[in-house]
Amino acid sequence: MDDRENSMAVVAEELTKKFGDFTAVDHVSFTIRRGEIFGFLGPNGAGKTTTIRMLLGLLRPTSGKATVLGFDIVRQSEEIKKRIGYMSQRFSLYHDLTVSENLDFYGRIYGVRGKRLEERKAFALEMAGLVGRERELAGNLSGGWKQRLALGAAILHEPEMLFLDEPTAGVDPISRRAFWDLLYRLAKGGTTIFVTTHYMDEAENCHSLAFIHNGRIVAYGSPGSIKETRMKGQVLEIDCSRPEVAIAALREASSQGRLPLLEVSLYGALIHVVAENMEAHKSVISEILQGRGVEVRSMDIIAPSLEDVFISSVKESPPKSGAPTSSHELLEAHGNS
Repeated sequence: MDDRENSMAVVAEELTKKFGDFTAVDHVSFTIRRGEIFGFLGPNGAGKTTTIRMLLGLLRPTSGKATVLGFDIVRQSEEIKKRIGYMSQRFSLYHDLTVSENLDFYGRIYGVRGKRLEERKAFALEMAGLVGRERELAGNLSGGWKQRLALGAAILHEPEMLFLDEPTAGVDPISRRAFWDLLYRLAKGGTTIFVTTHYMDEAENCHSLAFIHNGRIVAYGSPGSIKETRMKGQVLEIDCSRPEVAIAALREASSQGRLPLLEVSLYGALIHVVAENMEAHKSVISEILQGRGVEVRSMDIIAPSLEDVFISSVKESPPKSGAPTSSHELLEAHGNS
């Protein structure tokens, strides 16, 4: 094994999974360096969980190949399972067991016993902020605390790599931030982390990212490089009154050929408009909005967000039958946060 392979926790090459005539994962290739946080982003049904299940040896690929921690996912899946931790979206906790009993149970599943189990439990409780709550039933914990307990259970055996599948779905923003602080702490300690998410703010926290849509990777790299290389056009951010009227007016002008707009979408309370050479279109945009009685409070060309880049990347990729194509459909499918 050469130095490059040694430095990689995951190497996936043309990984493909078909279920009958349906292609869930379509020739996916990427690498993950040891010790980094890798974000896998995409809407529900994009192929995220199927990819994870192949990497964990739970699903056999239709074609392609991959290694995890140097082990082949088909021939050496048992070796992989010994060295990784897995946390699903549902946390997989036993609600009728206490915090301590859940940790005991998962520790024994992972083969951790005796003094080492007590040491690892103490570490997990401290890391998760659950010291003093050992006797509380897991079912009585809030979503954020269940999340921390599940992470503690997943690291009891000191795995080299963690796979976290939508771990923060349905959890409040403060708990999500606290959870990511824990992930950074683990990554600094050398743990490689593969995390799927549909929250764009979480994607910004990753060392590298892959956007997956309809089973295909449509953008791949660091958050900064993706924004620099994958965005088509410039983004104009508009703060105005009556945004729904403004969006309708701009889309109408674009469909009539008056403005060469690539995208018009709502971004929180603001509007993002995408076009090439945006500076040349600002005066026309202002004129159109004023003509519809929309008060423009500010209008500035800004650096694209990952959400802007995601929409741009997906629109550039070849569509599949039945796949969402408009920005509204894309963001709806993506669980827009």
